[in-house]
This record gives sequence, C-alpha cells and structure tokens, in this order.
Amino acid sequence: MYPPRFRYEAPRSLREAITLLQEGGGEAKILAGGQSLIPMLKLRFASPGMLVDINNLPGLDHLTRDGDGTIRIGALCRHEHIERSELITEHQPTIAAAAPLVADPIVRTRGTFVGSVCHADPQGDWAACMIALDGAIVAEGPGGRRSIAARDFVTGPFQNVLASDEIAVEAVIPPPQGEARGGYLKLERRIGDFATAAVAVAVDLRGDQVTRAGIALVGVGGTTIDARDAADALVGSPLSSDAIERAAELAAEAAQPRSDHRGSASYKRHIVRTFTSRILTQIDRSTQKAA
Repeated sequence: MYPPRFRYEAPRSLREAITLLQEGGGEAKILAGGQSLIPMLKLRFASPGMLVDINNLPGLDHLTRDGDGTIRIGALCRHEHIERSELITEHQPTIAAAAPLVADPIVRTRGTFVGSVCHADPQGDWAACMIALDGAIVAEGPGGRRSIAARDFVTGPFQNVLASDEIAVEAVIPPPQGEARGGYLKLERRIGDFATAAVAVAVDLRGDQVTRAGIALVGVGGTTIDARDAADALVGSPLSSDAIERAAELAAEAAQPRSDHRGSASYKRHIVRTFTSRILTQIDRSTQKAA
C-alpha cells in the first residue's frame, strides 16, 4: 500500500523546524529514523499533511556524559551508536543490556532512541529503560525548552505529552546515586520481534545498600508500566534473597497482561516475575564477587 500525499520539508535549523510544525497546525509529523513512522504511513495508520525531516539539523546526534555523570542522548542518536558505545557499556548497564535487543540490526542502523520513546509503543524497549532510570525527555517549542519525566511522558498507546509544535531534542539520564547496576531481559518469539514480555531494572548501590531503584515492564499492558512499588521495596536495604523475591512478586502484580497468541496472562506475569528475579540476582552476585 502507498502512503497518502504529504508535504515534505527538510529544515536546516531547529527554529525553522518548529516554525514548520506551527504551520502544520497539528497535521505535521517529525521524521528522524522513520522506522516506526514510514511503516505507519505505508499502511495508512498515519496520514500527516506534512513530514518535517530533522536529519539535517546540527547538534542532535550527540551521546555524551557530563562531569556529574548525567548522560545525554540527542534526537538523532541511532540505536546502533548506543549499542556500540563504550560510554554506555562502561556507565549505563541497563541501556547496554537493552541495546542489542532493540528490533533487528537493519532497524538499529536508522532508528533513533528519542524517536522510539516518542513513538510510545507499549512494546518499546527504550521507554522502559528511561522509566527505570528516572530519565527525562527535553522538548523544545516556540516557548523554549522544558523537561518531562519519562514516567509522565507517555499518556497511552502511541500517545505522548508533546505539543504539536514541540520537538523532542534530547533524552537525559540523571547521574546514579552510587554505583549503577542494571539489566534488561526480553522474551521474543524470534529476533527482532516485539516483546511477549520484557523487564528493565536499574539499581544504584553504595556498598551493599540500594540507594535508588527502578523497574519498568514492557508488553504486559496498554503502555509501559512503571513498577514503582516493586522498585521502592528494594531501597534502603541490601539485595537479599527475600528482597529480590518480594520485588519480583510486586513487579508481577503491577503487570496488566492480556491473553493472546503470544501466551496467557498468567504466563506473562510469570515471565515478569522470573525476569525481575533473574536480573536482581545477577546484580547481587556480581556485587558480591566485586567485594
């Protein structure tokens, strides 16, 4: 199927791009990697009047770490750049674990981290990582810039809080409160498939004490789920077997799966419980080995 006709623009500055979005009056869409938007156009699930291609905009392909440990991922930073980044491998284990599991190698060469979060697919990997890490999306519009917490950014399936004249320019991951540990596990029927269920875990440690924790669930609800109760149950104590079991149970309770061709609701809850426990156990074992 061919997409409907649309106006194509390739601005050379962020200000020009925002002006074009204003002209579009809610009928314009941003094109970055296009790995979600182009298929939706071809299937006519989306019919924008204008595409604003931001690939010519300078300064949006960065992947950097500030002196305080804050990580910044620009709107044009591709999945493969993250997957191959020594900075991510060294400093951000949750993202490092998820990077090779995002879609397939072809998609990872063009798709963007920020675009994936903005797409708000309930089975998207990066939104879960951002929530687990207490990350934020920085948006710029006619009124300037604002920062939106990742857990408040997605409002429903394929919906986010961006205004029609705003562009998400950067994802920001705050510095860890201690030593950053984490992981990401995903059950998929084949490589590149959407998740039957997936779990993102991020834990900050000082000694053997958990100072901050985040757990987010993929594919087991109408949107990415912030398993806040499960994460909060870990804070202030060591990663004991009892604490891990309790967090895994709470994560499973937070899941809202539906039975479908990928598995029953009870099976998906079991996967959430198992993956949460497995990641936390691996973190605990690596911490003990390092000590």
